[in-house]
Amino acid sequence: MTATASFTIDTRLGPRTTSVAYERKGAGEPVLLLHGIGHHFQAWRPVSDILAADHDVIAVDLPGFGASAPLPDGVSYDLATVAPVLGSLCAALGVERPHVAGNSLGGLLALEMGRIALVRSVTALSPAGFWSAGERRYAFAALRAMRAGAHSLPRPALERLSRSAAGRAALTGTIYARPARRSPDAVVAETMALREATGFEPTLAAGGSVRFTHDVPGLPVTIAWGERDRLLLRRQGVRAKHTIPGARLVRLPGCGHVPMNDDPALVARVILDTARTPLPAGSARLPVGIIG
Repeated sequence: MTATASFTIDTRLGPRTTSVAYERKGAGEPVLLLHGIGHHFQAWRPVSDILAADHDVIAVDLPGFGASAPLPDGVSYDLATVAPVLGSLCAALGVERPHVAGNSLGGLLALEMGRIALVRSVTALSPAGFWSAGERRYAFAALRAMRAGAHSLPRPALERLSRSAAGRAALTGTIYARPARRSPDAVVAETMALREATGFEPTLAAGGSVRFTHDVPGLPVTIAWGERDRLLLRRQGVRAKHTIPGARLVRLPGCGHVPMNDDPALVARVILDTARTPLPAGSARLPVGIIG
């Protein structure tokens, strides 16, 4: 069941109030799940159900996506703003330094949350920010084409198209290696989420010059890349490993850019392995759990 948290954030314009939609299930150490641009938290459901057997799982609609409100007027969707917003969300939910897993834009945000010490471990699935200029232009053009397609289809036509495997491939084949596994209802819902995302263009505008160039020391970090990722090519994973030398680089066989539906058991195992990894030697142990 979707819930909404409203909380105050610090901005360059002064304190502002925002609200974020999320789904929470399970019990144990907290795990925060962050989706990619144009998506919504439901993309994580195949994995969150597995994780919830042993963890308090919080899947989030990023600001301006899914059921979450856009950021307040004048507040940027850049990395330096959105990562602390997610930290403020965790505080509002009574969660201190969760494990975090993110895909694409969510992977970039997860790494930034790790860099600024808001989380206990980071799993980044095909994270944005390790592209060349040409690769970024290609990815942004593909995303804009998907959004244009979502806008061009009347809902009845979208529903008819989603009922066939070929139609689901046409709609979501850019991001899934196995789009036929996606249910018709899920494909309709995520296409509508892409169409209606108020944060889409501001996020692309803020990300036009973004490259993640920082190490994330002192935390377990896993970078995982789908071997069939057609949006952010897997050679970007090698760049990520060079940028974050202590990270574990994992290939996800048979997976596309959004691997949670392609192989949920594998993705869950990667996240759990990262969460169970001891802190690097010499790191101060960070408290994990619910603030009571």
